[in-house]
Amino acid sequence: MTAKEHYETHLANVYSWMLGEFHEKMSEQMDFFLRHKLLPSHNGVALDLGAGNGIQSVALAKLGFKVTSIDFNKQLLHELTLNSKGLPITVRENDILSFFNTLSERAELIVCMGDTLTHLSDYDDVSQLIKSCTDNLVDRGKLVFAFRDLANERKGSDRFFHVRSDEKRSMTCFLEYFPGHVMVYDILTEKEGEGWMQKVSSYPKLRIPVSKFKNTLTAHGLQIIHEEDRRGMTYLIAYAPDPR
Repeated sequence: MTAKEHYETHLANVYSWMLGEFHEKMSEQMDFFLRHKLLPSHNGVALDLGAGNGIQSVALAKLGFKVTSIDFNKQLLHELTLNSKGLPITVRENDILSFFNTLSERAELIVCMGDTLTHLSDYDDVSQLIKSCTDNLVDRGKLVFAFRDLANERKGSDRFFHVRSDEKRSMTCFLEYFPGHVMVYDILTEKEGEGWMQKVSSYPKLRIPVSKFKNTLTAHGLQIIHEEDRRGMTYLIAYAPDPR
């Protein structure tokens, strides 16, 4: 099953619940952008690749950007639309690689967060995405990437981890490692009437070594200006230092 199919048949229905309260998560993203001075300074155009329900898009729009939000899932884009009423956000249902063929204006900020990178099929796609982003930045534009480091293999029971639970549902993940990808099993248990029902779906996530990804950024003429790890997610900010 592809990532797109997994979202359509399983994950989209519980994605926003899994993330947590929208305003709280959006505010965390806004704090990140403010802390790193990622504010409009050129044409104000921002792209959010793999926008999901909009926690990055809404934060960027509230900071003054004109945002185009791209995602392959119709349900999550509908939620994004509801979350972004009155804000300068354009929603596009598309694949994040092919989307660039339709772009008419360069952006000063492109973000690809929320583990979207690991949904790509192979590392060639990762490299192509970086090239497309770089080619569609204004001079001195910036890129923000965030992805989960799956390069280091978990062992034994560490391959299970609890995501979230409440009185009506619980989500647990199990990871099965292969040389280039991890098979992720999302195990959802939901209360139905007087009983509980278990639903399981799986999809592959790409293993992206951080060092290799950083080398790819620099190979495309980008300069990394910030790196941090938060809750198992790697965050990288880069920009194109020379006019192209």
